[in-house]
Amino acid sequence: MSEQTNLDWIEQELNQTSTNANFESLPALKLQPNKIAEIEVDFSKPFPIWTDPVNKNVKAIIPVTFNGQKLSFWLNKRNPLFGQILTAYKDKKQVKFKVLQTGSQKDTRYNLVD
Repeated sequence: MSEQTNLDWIEQELNQTSTNANFESLPALKLQPNKIAEIEVDFSKPFPIWTDPVNKNVKAIIPVTFNGQKLSFWLNKRNPLFGQILTAYKDKKQVKFKVLQTGSQKDTRYNLVD
């Protein structure tokens, strides 16, 4: 896959919302509040999308590696972290991220840590 093709799908993600798609079933990444997690994102293909049929929230199912284990990071596409991760890859080819979770459930917030 060419690097341009790789960037093309990221550009599309930044500009649109998709519908449910089939995706590889990996365990979900579970972050702990107030602990920094170092993840590596796999940008080799577009992230599968899942739309909650009840509340219509659209989530990207991001393939990540955390502590040597392949996992899926289910992230609402409206969450600012989603755009930050895509932009960091598009602009700097960054694939490793340090993420800090604060709060839980509806109050969950994610922040990138340098």
